[in-house]
Amino acid sequence: MTLDDDCALRRTDDVVSRVLDGEAVLLDLREGIYFGLNEVGTRIWELLGEGATVAELRAKIFEEFDVEEAVASADLVELLDELLDRGLIERVGLDARS
Repeated sequence: MTLDDDCALRRTDDVVSRVLDGEAVLLDLREGIYFGLNEVGTRIWELLGEGATVAELRAKIFEEFDVEEAVASADLVELLDELLDRGLIERVGLDARS
């Protein structure tokens, strides 16, 4: 799936989450499946709660963590694709139509 930099994303209402020891645990209420996120994934999850765009997510991760920009970008897209595929996040605004 292609995610443009200006694509805004948000968490779906069917997911509850808690942060334990710096890592998020997500529960998909529809499927009854748990997901765990590492520290970086947890930060992305927090930012998704604010309706961040892909560009904003990438910039924050690069700013807050000691990681190469290419690695951060690839890992971000991979995580977002997985969250979208599992229905844990969704596109918002005009991007939801594409």
